[in-house]
Amino acid sequence: MARINTNVSSVIAQANLARSNQSLQGQLQRLSTGLRINRGADDPAGL
Repeated sequence: MARINTNVSSVIAQANLARSNQSLQGQLQRLSTGLRINRGADDPAGL
């Protein structure tokens, strides 16, 4: 019989890394453009 094991710690670490990378990408975009609002999704009321 085949067993499938899941490394829960690894899955959690991968999710945290993806979230951190997404946040870093947004911050780098703001730094590179010098703008607080780069897209409408950044602050819909601020446009």
